[in-house]
Amino acid sequence: MNGAARILEAMGHGDQQAASDLLPLVYDELRRLASHKLSFERPGQTLQATALVHEAWLRLVGSGDSQWDGRGHFFAAAAEAMRRILVEAARRKARVRHGGELKRVDLDDVEVTCGLPSDELLDVDEALHQLEQLDAQGAAIVKLRFFTGLTHPQIAEALGVSLSTVERSWSFCRAWLFQRIRGDDPGH
Repeated sequence: MNGAARILEAMGHGDQQAASDLLPLVYDELRRLASHKLSFERPGQTLQATALVHEAWLRLVGSGDSQWDGRGHFFAAAAEAMRRILVEAARRKARVRHGGELKRVDLDDVEVTCGLPSDELLDVDEALHQLEQLDAQGAAIVKLRFFTGLTHPQIAEALGVSLSTVERSWSFCRAWLFQRIRGDDPGH
């Protein structure tokens, strides 16, 4: 068991110091993922990578009841926290600057990592919530690919599944999301 895995286990057992020990081990990787994601944002983006990592960190360990089943589970939780932060920011922008009107987005026209305008990000988020009801693992794969920019091999390692499982699930989920966002009903 590596250092991060031991610390994650200690956090699961209520060790208050473990969160402080974990941050230096994962901070650079979280910062790199956040920087990569934000590099696709439009100029004038007010959210900085450091702020995104810090906000995600507070959500991950701030409640004190953090329990993860290893490094992959931790990074999946981090991806989810970053996604929620970005979606909340997009919703705030949509309410203030765009009157809350949502537009449909074609996933074939979208970068693999999330570089969407706020209104399109909200459409993707809505469809992703629906996908979670149908295929929770597939939704996790989409989040890791779309919101953190991980590659298929990195996702397979993070989730502890085979590369072929990730590729198969990505193909299905991408097509399903495309149809849902386009306005078709891909069925359940």
